[in-house]
Amino acid sequence: MTIKQTEKIKTLGQLKKSGYTTTNVKEEMRNNLIQALKSNTNVFEEIKGFEESVIPQLQTAILSCHNIILLGLRGQAKTRVARLMTRLLDEFIPVVSGSEINDDPLRPISHFGRQLVDEMGDETPISWIHQDARFTEKLATPDVSVADLIGDIDPIKAAAQKLTYADERIIHFGLIPRSNRGIFVINELPDLQARIQVSQFNILQEGDIQVRGFKLRLPLDIQFIFTANPEDYTNRGSIVTPLKDRIDSQILTHYPRTIDVSREITAQEAQLGQEQKERIQTHPLVADLIEQVAFEARQHELVDQKSGVSARLTISAFENLHSMAERRLLLNGETKTLTRISDLYGIIPSITGKLELVYEGELEGISSVAFMLIGKSIRTLFVTMYPDPEKIKKSKLENPYTEITQWFAEGNTLDFLLNENAKDYMNKLSLIPGLAEVVKQFHPKVKGEEKLLHMEFVLHGLSEFSQLSKHKLDTTIQFKDLVGSIFNFTETDEDSELN
Repeated sequence: MTIKQTEKIKTLGQLKKSGYTTTNVKEEMRNNLIQALKSNTNVFEEIKGFEESVIPQLQTAILSCHNIILLGLRGQAKTRVARLMTRLLDEFIPVVSGSEINDDPLRPISHFGRQLVDEMGDETPISWIHQDARFTEKLATPDVSVADLIGDIDPIKAAAQKLTYADERIIHFGLIPRSNRGIFVINELPDLQARIQVSQFNILQEGDIQVRGFKLRLPLDIQFIFTANPEDYTNRGSIVTPLKDRIDSQILTHYPRTIDVSREITAQEAQLGQEQKERIQTHPLVADLIEQVAFEARQHELVDQKSGVSARLTISAFENLHSMAERRLLLNGETKTLTRISDLYGIIPSITGKLELVYEGELEGISSVAFMLIGKSIRTLFVTMYPDPEKIKKSKLENPYTEITQWFAEGNTLDFLLNENAKDYMNKLSLIPGLAEVVKQFHPKVKGEEKLLHMEFVLHGLSEFSQLSKHKLDTTIQFKDLVGSIFNFTETDEDSELN
């Protein structure tokens, strides 16, 4: 039904005359998905990277009218997928006005709904609810009770209406009955206590509920969706086997498999202010470095792989990158800038708060691991854009970096302030002989600020391949000759040494 059609239908009699027929929620979603597939409409268009894996399995489960569990590590868009499933519901459906559990006017199941239809017949007032109002979500926590999900008796209602405790009208319905004719989601299912999970057996299998000692059968019409981390990771609890057996389809989610997909997700989800968008430009190289940090973390031995590395890491990092550049602009009184490689050190808080480390990683320290991941990200992408210094060293090929490393070998150093103004940034990079030539040789089309970015990238890349020494101080990054820095290394330098 569309909103214009619903405005004309206000009673049960009018609903009958309209020819409206009731469809259960799973069939409703199935029918709407069939239409979407026929018209080549993607209802999950915001979900990137699942087109050939998760989405086909999800569509198959919906066509099978299954209850579903999405199983995957944190930050894999499980909740987002569940929320988007409301798009497969009809835009509006009719309910008995005043019903707590969205009674179908043509087939009411609650005492209230049945009584009202019996008394008023075709004059029974009906209301229309939108598809978005038919979605209920509950985060599973250890304190969730059967009363929260299923319901309980309400002594106050009994006293106010002078009802006995044998009258089903004293029942206060929980979240699941109130989700009748809609979608109900339980996030982090293993966190739900086992006895609470058991209370859902009948709902999933028979579609009815039990409240206290009442002989109550309500044929609830609900699409259940559960989300969970893999059981071998979730130490707080597990899914009881009989409940897992009653969930028809288990779908495994995953992290983005390519940098391009990961960058697309980050750009879509990052919340940037309008002023940041206008004043700060991010080069694809820097954006890829941020995504590469997550890819490096997902295979690094110091990071707990069972815990996972959320996609929220790169989203937060992208936001922090822009804020780092914006702060630099404000301090220097400038109007526009291109994000720099050195701005990546502003994303450290986004990394340290989102990684779980193994024992060896804890000994290393979370900040050290974060610096290490940024370095590995630079190292990985450097060889895709410039010659590999290690391969050059092992071969007889001409070394394009000789003039750069020789300048540092002569005792020269370069100190970059993290908040360096544009003029000093350009002047300092221009001091190094051979640096601009290397960029021109391998990327002849880059100009202006982009060329300066590449020049800085070459310095960081050479340091990651131990051609130069790089020290990160509080507000400065210092580049100098590797051999000289080893001989001049002091205890005060130890905490800041990156290579």
